[in-house]
Amino acid sequence: MGRQREWHRPARRRRPMRAGVLIAVLGSGTCLIGVAGLAAWNAQVVLQAGGPVRETADGFFREVAAGDTDRAYERLCAEARGRWSRAGFGSWVRTPPLVSGYEIVDVSVSTRAGRPRGTVVVRLNRDGGGSEERELSVVSENGSWRVCGDPF
Repeated sequence: MGRQREWHRPARRRRPMRAGVLIAVLGSGTCLIGVAGLAAWNAQVVLQAGGPVRETADGFFREVAAGDTDRAYERLCAEARGRWSRAGFGSWVRTPPLVSGYEIVDVSVSTRAGRPRGTVVVRLNRDGGGSEERELSVVSENGSWRVCGDPF
């Protein structure tokens, strides 16, 4: 009789397509996790910033309505302080009709180019009974919120 052949496992076919798809899926999954993490961080920054933005605007207008322009000037961002001197800002704020009161109507925070930025809608009450709504820009600068732009 003849010799019996040893059993050998049949050769497996190579499947390069399967490996490519697996690598593509893992890469896409990693990117999606990164995007989700960035979105969560962005949402956290925006949600946590609403209170400090409101407090900054509230303090600024409280000081303006009380006539304390020096303390209000300290709440301005570097760009705004570069446009106005302390004395110039004080005389500009004291120009009639003066701000006698205010009401914060809305606060919103968004990010632009990865930097948080707040917008506060405020109703200014003026001497003589007039009132107007203004939009105030509030930016994060050196770890604190500052009033920027033209508040009046």
